[in-house]
Amino acid sequence: MGFPGTWMTTSESVVYRVVPKCACSTIGQILYYSDHGRFFDGDIHDATSGLHKWAIDESQPLITRAVQNHSAPAFTCVRNPYTRVLSSFFDKICGIQRNGKRYRGNLVPLLIQKYGIEVGGDDGQDDFDQIRSFRRFLLFVRDTIRWRKPMDPDIHWSAMSGHVSTFIVNGGRYDSIFWTERFNDGMQDVLNRIETPHPVVLSDIPRFNESEGHGPKRAHPVEDYFDDLSMHLVREIYKRDFELFRYDFDNPANKMPIGEIDLDEVHAKLGD
Repeated sequence: MGFPGTWMTTSESVVYRVVPKCACSTIGQILYYSDHGRFFDGDIHDATSGLHKWAIDESQPLITRAVQNHSAPAFTCVRNPYTRVLSSFFDKICGIQRNGKRYRGNLVPLLIQKYGIEVGGDDGQDDFDQIRSFRRFLLFVRDTIRWRKPMDPDIHWSAMSGHVSTFIVNGGRYDSIFWTERFNDGMQDVLNRIETPHPVVLSDIPRFNESEGHGPKRAHPVEDYFDDLSMHLVREIYKRDFELFRYDFDNPANKMPIGEIDLDEVHAKLGD
């Protein structure tokens, strides 16, 4: 199976397991900058050179060697499951994508028909009941993850622990897992472990939020979107994420972690 979703600098200084909706655009640009002294012109997900990616055939043996020999530190980044799934809804379901079209073609019409959601009209800018539509979207997310119907789960809302685990199961080991909510501290810790061709000063790095502006603005506080039923669904879908990455399940208003991530526990529980 290899190491899907894994990126590595061309200097082979560091290995990164991408977790969608967890600052991956900013992290990718930092890695690119650390090698080239400039940012990639465009969305880093579209880059086909200047960064090793598992999706690029010629990168695969280099990534495999680095991971199996642990010749470069490996890291990933995680995010509060409540804010992550909300972000997925506004970006991927309500928003118009970079290509000017809806995400995954017929996905949004399917959700409108089968789950009765609204998305703010053709351009995602009309007023609609965001809370009601989001809660219906959560039912769809649960259906895709539990029964793989009406489709397989999408990488943007499937559990983070699933993304993180493939790297471990196939022979990798993380040196660092940090939180999006404490991004500078976590990313600085990674940079302190490595030598890069170009120094990276985090305070000078802009945030590359490629999903920003795709969809409508969130009209309510995070906690307003989650009633008892929604929280039950979130627990069913993301229980492992809350436990392993130390997020507060009981309080959707608290996006910050409530404990330290235990790397040994993560490797033991996700390495089965």
